[in-house]
Amino acid sequence: MNEEQKYKKATYHLWTFTTSKMISLLGSHVLAFGIGLYILALTGSAMSFATTMICSILPRALVAPLAGYVADNYSKKRTILLAQAGTILTVSGLLLYTEMFGLSIYAIYIATVFNTICSAFSGVTFSSSIATLVNPERLQKAMSFNQMSVSIAAIGGPVIGGMMYGFFSMKAFLLVHMVAYIIAFCLEATMNFTLYSTREQTVEKEKVWAGLASGFRYIKQQKVVKTVMWLSLWINLFFSAIVVGGTYIIIELLKVKSNHFGFIEASGALGMLVASLIFATRKEVKAPLRFSKISLLLLASSLGLAVVPLVTNFSYLAIVSFYIVIYFIFAIFEMGINMPIGVYMQRLISEEYRGRVLGLMETMAMSMMPIGMVVYGILYDTLPATVILLVTSVIIVIISLVMLRTSVLQEAHPEFYEQKIVTETVAN
Repeated sequence: MNEEQKYKKATYHLWTFTTSKMISLLGSHVLAFGIGLYILALTGSAMSFATTMICSILPRALVAPLAGYVADNYSKKRTILLAQAGTILTVSGLLLYTEMFGLSIYAIYIATVFNTICSAFSGVTFSSSIATLVNPERLQKAMSFNQMSVSIAAIGGPVIGGMMYGFFSMKAFLLVHMVAYIIAFCLEATMNFTLYSTREQTVEKEKVWAGLASGFRYIKQQKVVKTVMWLSLWINLFFSAIVVGGTYIIIELLKVKSNHFGFIEASGALGMLVASLIFATRKEVKAPLRFSKISLLLLASSLGLAVVPLVTNFSYLAIVSFYIVIYFIFAIFEMGINMPIGVYMQRLISEEYRGRVLGLMETMAMSMMPIGMVVYGILYDTLPATVILLVTSVIIVIISLVMLRTSVLQEAHPEFYEQKIVTETVAN
């Protein structure tokens, strides 16, 4: 295949994986929305709803390293298609069970666990494949399109689910999910996951434990990769302050109505969409970690600003408007952290280790979510929200200044800092 043919195929990939991911995620969001409302209506228990959340997080965190090993040692295309088929079969089984015995909460829990495991394998494998699906010059655009599909699904899923809930049974939600994944399966079956691969196909496969161990050794040897992983872990822990506290502060302390809170949350998804479009149309960031550091400092400052309505006498309209803007800004800066780092990691990590490193990063990040939620849940019950947000903001600033200090940035981007020194010397 010559370069022109590869370029055309890469263009096809760019639009195909964006469409397939958007459709499958849309189906997932619609089903998740319907199941959430169904469980609350059936049981009236917040614990039952929380159990569903645990079933959709914990299995993924546990199997992500294994999914990374599989992505590195077996056919990525086959892994993704088998995972997608597993999701289709799981939902088909739940639909058949519902037809025969009626929908039960335990059947939902079991199906959610299997769906989450399948999602871990397809998600990690897809993430490790982006750099081999498109040409290097369009890697940032591919990552941006990938995030755009996530944002559109996050906005559209609850809207479609909300319209469906009052008129259709849960069977319709299951059918929508199945159809979405079948379409995604068909689209992904046409893709070439080794188009820009530089890996030798004759490399001998490692056994599971040996493969995972070599992944850990690779991370230990890569100082910048290790720094990004630890940064990801701590940031996910401390940003639980807004994940937990946002809803608590806005609804409980400031008494914002739930439908207006929906607009606030939607502004976050809109911010991610806008940021994705910006990254898709601009040139690739020259010093990604430096760009992410600046975005992280701005995000920490925005977190501190979130206390303003708590210490001032804002009107109700001003409160809602303020948090719409804050959530939009949060999303913009969050993308400013994640997108450059994501592109940089795709380039930095060797192809034969990419799945394991990304899988381990996902495990570390997701494991911090429940811990952070528990910790901040306790803190918000015992301490003033203003103190929690301000202290957390300061901690994040300190973490970013220490972990992304100048020496680390110079090691990650020596060519950028050498050029900067030359430019400053010439100017003087």
